[in-house]
Amino acid sequence: MTPLRQRMIEDMRIRNYSPKTIREYVSQVAAFARYFGKSPDRLGPAHIHGYQVYLIEEKKTSWSSFNNAVCALRLFYRMTLKKDWMIQHLPYGKRPKTLPVVLSKDEVLRLFAAMPKLNYRIMLMTAYSAGLRVSEVTRLRVEDIDCGQMLIRVRQGKGQKDRYVMLSATLLEVLGGCAKLAHPTDWLFPGARAGHYISYRTLDRACKAAAHAAGIQKPVSMHTLRHCFATHLLESGIDIRTIQKLLGHAKLETTSRYTHVSDAKIRSTPSPLDLLATDALAKPEMEPSQNTQAADAPAEPKPEP
Repeated sequence: MTPLRQRMIEDMRIRNYSPKTIREYVSQVAAFARYFGKSPDRLGPAHIHGYQVYLIEEKKTSWSSFNNAVCALRLFYRMTLKKDWMIQHLPYGKRPKTLPVVLSKDEVLRLFAAMPKLNYRIMLMTAYSAGLRVSEVTRLRVEDIDCGQMLIRVRQGKGQKDRYVMLSATLLEVLGGCAKLAHPTDWLFPGARAGHYISYRTLDRACKAAAHAAGIQKPVSMHTLRHCFATHLLESGIDIRTIQKLLGHAKLETTSRYTHVSDAKIRSTPSPLDLLATDALAKPEMEPSQNTQAADAPAEPKPEP
C-alpha cells in the first residue's frame, strides 16, 4: 500500500467513516489514477475534467456512480492533499429526479412465494416488515430482536446511526419457527461459513431471481422492499414524520418523495371530465336531427297587424 493511500484511509478513519465508504472512496481515487497512469497527487484540473467527461460519455456511468466518484475525489483533494481550491473543478452531476419502483401488495406476496429458500424468504419479509436496508437485514443479531417491547434494534445503519423499528407479530412468529430449525446464536441469519452472516450481494441476487420467477416485470432489488414499506405505510394513513424516523432518514425531503409514489389518493380523486359527464347525463339529450332542424329552419314570419 502506498503512503498516499494509507494517509487517505487514516484521514477517513479519524473522521469515523464506515469501512464500506472507505473501501469505495479508495477504489474511486485508484480508478482515477489508473485512467491516467499517474499518482493522483500529480493530476490537476484538466485531468479531473477529462476524467468526468470519460465517465459520462465513454463509460456511460450512472449519475449515482458519477457523484460517488466526485465525492471521493473531493475528499481526497480537500482532506488528504489539503487543496481546497481544487473543489471548484469537481462539480456534481445533476441527478435526474426519478420515482422509486414500488410493488403492489399482491406483487410482494408473489415475491415471497417465489423465494425457494426459507431463510432468504424470511429475510425478504424482514426487510419489508421493518423497512430495512439489505445490509441492515443481513447484519441483524439474535439479541437485536426485542420480543418484550416488539422492537428491532438496527445497529449502525447508514450514517452510523442506531435506531429502533417495529417488530411485526407475524414476523416474530415466522422467526420463532426459523430459530427452531437453524438455532442461530450470534447472527440472526448466519451464512454458510461459521461466524459469518449471509452476504448482502447473495441475498440481492436471490431477490432478483425470485422476482423473475414470480413474473414481476418491474426492476426489483432488496431495496425495492424498503420503498414498498414506506409507500404502503403512507397509503395506510401513517404520517410522513413517523415513516422518516422508521427509515432513519436525516432529512424529511428524502422521505417526502414517497408522497409522489403513493397513488391511493390519486386513484380516488375524481377527474373533472367525469364530473362534467355526470352533469350531462343527468339532463335529457336532444336528438341530433332535432338540433340540426332547429338550427337550419328559417324563422317564421311575424303576422301582419
